[in-house]
Amino acid sequence: MQVTAQDTVPFALWTAARHLDSYEEAMWTTLSGLGDRDTTCAITGGIVVMYTGTESIPQEWLDCREPLPGWILKSKNLI
Repeated sequence: MQVTAQDTVPFALWTAARHLDSYEEAMWTTLSGLGDRDTTCAITGGIVVMYTGTESIPQEWLDCREPLPGWILKSKNLI
């Protein structure tokens, strides 16, 4: 399967617009579209989190991620 920006970007924008108020729903809808999932979820997630804020990301998901590098935390005054 070949995936191009002409497929990826419109789909990611559509899922973000459809679920702008729910980060979790936006991610599940984007994942269900198959294709280049990491790219579409990155685009959709970036858009939705700018609207909903980072507190919309489920805590369980945050707990399962890799640790953020210290320089990011320092630059955002998170430590």
